[in-house]
Amino acid sequence: MTFAKRFDHVGITVADLDAATAFFVGLGLKAGEKMPVEGEFLDTVIGMSGARVEIVMLHAPAGGTTLELSSFTRPDHLPGSPAAPANELGLRNVAFEVHDLQAAVDHAAAQGYGLVGGIGEYEGVWRMAYVRGPEGIIVSLAEQIAK
Repeated sequence: MTFAKRFDHVGITVADLDAATAFFVGLGLKAGEKMPVEGEFLDTVIGMSGARVEIVMLHAPAGGTTLELSSFTRPDHLPGSPAAPANELGLRNVAFEVHDLQAAVDHAAAQGYGLVGGIGEYEGVWRMAYVRGPEGIIVSLAEQIAK
């Protein structure tokens, strides 16, 4: 039996929701309204009492899976590993196909976000780079160079 119907979203908890949202909007994603969520539903799902979170849903122009950024106002967020290497267990990266990899990397650099390594090319078909985004999130940017 198959339980999954479709891939809906990836959720990332951040301390600075506005800065993280601005980073992804700068890559071309469209942000929805900032929404507060609290109450019995949230408490039940996350297993905490009295929680409150603000979320922003971001969508790529071509559609597909959405990105949910959330920031807890209650309880305080717990620190993560902002300098985690690519081989640390857990969510490794969030990936986007871009039109112009170098321009996207340059844009991120202008915002203060650098490369984790370098720009690599895979079998003459893809160029890819990991950018260390806000709060240490590794963002994979890929450009198809041949079909």
